[in-house]
Amino acid sequence: MLSLHIKKNDLVCVLSGKDRGKTGKVLKVFLDKNSAIVEGLHNIHKHTKPNPQKNIKGGILPKESPIHASNLMVVCKRCNKHKRVKFSIAQNGRKVRVCRNCNELLDA
Repeated sequence: MLSLHIKKNDLVCVLSGKDRGKTGKVLKVFLDKNSAIVEGLHNIHKHTKPNPQKNIKGGILPKESPIHASNLMVVCKRCNKHKRVKFSIAQNGRKVRVCRNCNELLDA
């Protein structure tokens, strides 16, 4: 099974690109493309036609686009900084994510 160091509802920091240094919440993760959509970051402009049947107004709308996972780093809740993640095996046999700096468990 494929896995990434980020998961849905994580708080992440962007490392490179036009939104470098900003933090946001992960809305969706694409495992096949190694990318994620972060709330309020990496916006693009989507041009839409008006459609009165579906009650859609036309114009230029901002829309979040995916950011590659290599450009994202998880923000630790205890350290309150973006840190690297290591994987370890919990007592119940599950694979969990742990902060490398303070050994805080990142998975609930």
